[in-house]
Amino acid sequence: MRSSKSRSRSKSNRNRPNGVNVVNRVFDSSGPEGKVRGTPQQIIDKYNQLTRDAQLSNDRVAAENFQQHAEHYLRLLNEAQREIDARREDQERQNRERQADRDRERAERLERQEREATANQAQQQPQSQPQSQP
Repeated sequence: MRSSKSRSRSKSNRNRPNGVNVVNRVFDSSGPEGKVRGTPQQIIDKYNQLTRDAQLSNDRVAAENFQQHAEHYLRLLNEAQREIDARREDQERQNRERQADRDRERAERLERQEREATANQAQQQPQSQPQSQP
């Protein structure tokens, strides 16, 4: 029989999928007012609203706490966006390199065809000219 400790570890590992888009992933945030669930942007918006509510009720400690929670998800979202931008730039660079390779191959193929056509014309010209007799 397996111990509950090893089962617990494997379960927590399954909750952290690799390669999942963090921008669209749904999180459960355990904040001071209970759980907040949603994408990072939705959680940021919720904590910002809770910050405004706490400020209106003159609760500076709660307002600061909510603001810190919002900042955490903002950092998470910004890091994910940086990774997405880096992947996009890398993909665009690879696409440009592939296009340059295709363009170079096309130019070489056209140049080769032109040389072959010129060589074929040069071979055909002496045969087609009538020889003049003295």
